Amino acid sequence: MKIDILMCTFRRPQVGEAIEAVGRLRLPADADIRLVIADNDDTDTARAVVRQAAATLPFPCLYLHAPARNISLARNACLDAATAHGADWIASLDDDETVHPDWLVEMMEAVLSSGADGGFGKVIAIYPEDAPEWVSRLDLHSSHPERGRSRLRTGNSGNAALRWRGTAWQDQRYDLSRGTTGGEDTEFFLRLSDMGLRFVAAPRAVVTEPVPPARQTLEWLSLRRYRMGQTHIVTARGPAGRARLFLTAAAKAGWCRTMQRLTAGDETRRNFWFLRGQLHRGVCAGLLDRPAPQLYGRDPV
Repeated sequence: MKIDILMCTFRRPQVGEAIEAVGRLRLPADADIRLVIADNDDTDTARAVVRQAAATLPFPCLYLHAPARNISLARNACLDAATAHGADWIASLDDDETVHPDWLVEMMEAVLSSGADGGFGKVIAIYPEDAPEWVSRLDLHSSHPERGRSRLRTGNSGNAALRWRGTAWQDQRYDLSRGTTGGEDTEFFLRLSDMGLRFVAAPRAVVTEPVPPARQTLEWLSLRRYRMGQTHIVTARGPAGRARLFLTAAAKAGWCRTMQRLTAGDETRRNFWFLRGQLHRGVCAGLLDRPAPQLYGRDPV
């Protein structure tokens, strides 16, 4: 069973630590593993770091230079490499994550035992001691797919696995127009779900992710939630579906604004309602074709 582990990187020296952690994985029986790294910077700035870290791996590592500062282009370069390699399965990680030693075993066990086509693991955010209290209490940077609905339709490419070789979706790729705003993984997996793929939660497939200071601000979280709302509009079907979603989101945004005012004296609750409202305001903005904010391609975070 060929498994390609895919990782995109952009100006993040910590990618070396992420690679070294992958090298400490406990591997599934009879698995042929390869790590694929796509460098999305204008020049091949990560090549030396990747080469040095890859020297410690017990399996091959392929370095790709996929320039454009567009995460979708880098993700697609990884998918092209997996297709050319004949990978039976692909598993994806972010370049700032540290995998638990049992991550891949647990991921494949969850997917194979259920007969599913793919799975999403758990991402646990690591906050420094000096992080704002409300940020760590809300913990909006973590991802818990097991807490979602009974049917998973989408998830995060930062901890996912997908059946690949010989499938009807092997020619599907990430949307390049979402490569700087984010949401490309949400849309990609939703598209596959609409093709009939079945995803399962793999809560024991754990990775950890440090939260840098730039992502601990209300401004960054506000932009991210707003963009998430804009991405959510892909779930609306036809003019009637879009109209219903707009009315629902507008009503929810109004309710969140009211709750934000009622909880003004409590920073955590106030910010919770503000950010929840940003999600619904993003839905309305997306349905009105407002441009999405650029979150990626400008700096390492």
